[in-house]
Amino acid sequence: MARVSFTGNLKRHVACPPATVSATTVREALDAVFATNAPLRSYVLDEQGRLRRHVNIYVNERMIGDRVTQSDAVRDTDEIFVLQALSGG
Repeated sequence: MARVSFTGNLKRHVACPPATVSATTVREALDAVFATNAPLRSYVLDEQGRLRRHVNIYVNERMIGDRVTQSDAVRDTDEIFVLQALSGG
């Protein structure tokens, strides 16, 4: 099963412990996490289901290419990292 982890700065806003999920795409993995943690969805996805501008997702060490539907493939041995970008001076 794939492991989904979230950065510490996102955890300041909403509880999001690491999760182990069964999924074949990044979107399936996210949906599995959101099924048990609905408030997290609005921090990661916008109203159309696209990744928010300030969020990046990596599968292992590779940033996903499909920010719209999150269709990038996931294997059982993969680690998915959800990062909320920081900005400022």
